Amino acid sequence: MSLPDFISVVPVQTVESPCVNICTIGKDRLCEGCRRSIDEIARWSRMTPAERDAVMAELANR
Repeated sequence: MSLPDFISVVPVQTVESPCVNICTIGKDRLCEGCRRSIDEIARWSRMTPAERDAVMAELANR
């Protein structure tokens, strides 16, 4: 009995990010490209979709 290929069993989901590859932290301690904090950037891939949506909603006001 052979085991199934892991990738064919568990779909891989990408985590969309507001990153625009301008990764410079400004004096306000936010990324000048995406306006996320260092903590938000570090935790992004582990955030729930609701947490990411909340961050995305705040970015325009930063």
